[in-house]
Amino acid sequence: MLSLQERLQASNQLLATYAIPHQGILGRAHGEPDDETRFPFQRDRDRLIHTRAFRRLKGKTQVFVAGHGDHVRTRLTHTMEVVQISRDIARTLQLNEDLTECIAIAHDLGHPPFGHAGEEGLDEWMKEFGGRFEHNEQSHRIVTLLESHSSLSSGLNLNQEILEGLLKHTTPYDVPCTGATATGAGSMRSPSLEAQVVNLADEIAYTGHDCEDGIRAGLFTLEEILAVPLAKQAHDLTIERGTSLRGSIINVSVMDLYKATSEELASQRINTLEDVGKAVTPLVHLTHSMRKDLDELRGFLSERMYFCPQVRVKSEDGKALIIALCNGLKSKPSNKVIAIQKKTDSSLEEAIKDFVAGMTDQYAVEQKVSW
Repeated sequence: MLSLQERLQASNQLLATYAIPHQGILGRAHGEPDDETRFPFQRDRDRLIHTRAFRRLKGKTQVFVAGHGDHVRTRLTHTMEVVQISRDIARTLQLNEDLTECIAIAHDLGHPPFGHAGEEGLDEWMKEFGGRFEHNEQSHRIVTLLESHSSLSSGLNLNQEILEGLLKHTTPYDVPCTGATATGAGSMRSPSLEAQVVNLADEIAYTGHDCEDGIRAGLFTLEEILAVPLAKQAHDLTIERGTSLRGSIINVSVMDLYKATSEELASQRINTLEDVGKAVTPLVHLTHSMRKDLDELRGFLSERMYFCPQVRVKSEDGKALIIALCNGLKSKPSNKVIAIQKKTDSSLEEAIKDFVAGMTDQYAVEQKVSW
């Protein structure tokens, strides 16, 4: 069997010159001995999937508040779809698959129950006390403070490239964080290409599966969504290949990403990691025409799904429940909230936010009912 260093060297030869090498560059906040067999980012992946925060994603709503069937996506199933798409893109572009996978696994850990409505509720409540809630920041807080791997350091002690990817995660629903929240993270340099891949894979994944979920839930018909050009283009491909609308939307979008990104890397003469860091605009992106088509499809989904009356009513119920939970826990903190406050040395409001954000939908409902 080859040694770890020999395997690292061999694997790095398969990467593009602008990819993050398998041993990483920024390192961990607290140095650790090398693993006997696993690469650094493989170790980080394993730490992430064994966290309670990752397991709880199975009980958190992606778009719908509970009650729309077993086949509608949760945060966990969405995360695994983002992981799959991200790894495929990273491999094709000769980027670091392990790092890409880690960022994808961790990108939604900070989401509270009840989808974006829950996030709105927590943010609204925290602003009363001079704070805020942003799920990118919460994901970072989970892996650096709330979860534990070793008594020798706080959090999971992940490689800094992952933390930077979390703080700079951006989609139409996510705002990248600024400021040096962690050593080497939050800097002014552009995100790694691996982080940029996850950004787009996230958007592609939820656009594709939300089309499928919306049709299944009866919020719109196949005929109605086919009035949108990208959906029509993808549907024509499904007829040709005998595949799903979701899969074809992903395929069309990813193939366009390869074309646009390859041209961008060539036109900007990106050859090194330093070149990536100096880029002032995203290097991983879609063509202008595909961006326009994808935005149009997301506009359809916003009107017919995300903000339609039946979904919005349930979302508002979830938001109200979140705020009620926070108010109740502030007037009478539970033992778990007190324990979090002590562990994190934070304010009561911050500890309440941490506790409520970590809840699954069902657990939040049960806590409200038990009052």
